Amino acid sequence: MKVALVLPTDRVDLADEFVTADAIAQMASAAERAGFGAVSVTEHPIPAREWLESGGHHALDPFVALAFAAAGTSSLQLQTHLCVLPYRNPFVTAKAAASLDRLSGGRSLLGVGAGYLQDEFAALGVDFAQRNELTDDAIRTMRAAWTGEYVTLDGRGYRAEDNRALPRPAQPAGPPIWVGGNSRRAIRRAVELGDGWLPMANTAQTVARRRTAALETVDDLARAVESAREHAASIGRTTPLTVAAPLSGLRTETAATAEADRQVEMAEQLARAGATYLYLTLPHELDTRAAFVEEVARVGANVIRRIAAIEPH
Repeated sequence: MKVALVLPTDRVDLADEFVTADAIAQMASAAERAGFGAVSVTEHPIPAREWLESGGHHALDPFVALAFAAAGTSSLQLQTHLCVLPYRNPFVTAKAAASLDRLSGGRSLLGVGAGYLQDEFAALGVDFAQRNELTDDAIRTMRAAWTGEYVTLDGRGYRAEDNRALPRPAQPAGPPIWVGGNSRRAIRRAVELGDGWLPMANTAQTVARRRTAALETVDDLARAVESAREHAASIGRTTPLTVAAPLSGLRTETAATAEADRQVEMAEQLARAGATYLYLTLPHELDTRAAFVEEVARVGANVIRRIAAIEPH
């Protein structure tokens, strides 16, 4: 099983350590050497004060950040986690994703979401109430653009009449689209329109803030995966759905005492629950790039290479 490493490009408080071209290339390269399957970055173009002052964060443009990660690596996959689709015209997002995929040699993964920060939607001039419909429309539109054929589409807020986007992505079908969110609608979107599902650890206390369903335990994940499988069967989907679950943040029972053993046991339980890919966020206390790179190497040696031997169920 592969594991994606979340890069700390939100650490604008320590920008010289984490938010430079050299930093991104160095951290991504360390992840590749350590055996991680991907690196991922988040997105927040213009978050509001209330969210920032209650634990929220800033971010780089995800496609620009991942381009620098691509330049410093050769095989590592490059994941947006998450790209908020309603924030952009879908053809612009399709072009950014296709460009990253082409220039990286087919290594991009497009994690997408509908978004939840109403004030950020307002700042970007996007109707928050239409976010789900905009997300569904964007996925279909991006896939059409990636064919490289002329498209005629009457979408939400745009009209394309015999327009074409080249070059095509390096991956024949375009970057895999992994849909984020825990809600029933997000899971159905992943099954109906996506290649994968990105559940997130979410407590009952943060449901209203994040506007998605609670997901607190491995058992919660197993039930959600079963729901996804039932929906896939009901619509006749036969292709497997990647389930990329958090390696930390979900409650579980474990007999392990060492942190590395606990993480490997957690990965085994997540695999039994239906996860086929994992993602890991390192502790926020790592406040220098050197400490971050050192921790990446340690986790690689003690955890990631052991998780690689776990077979999804």
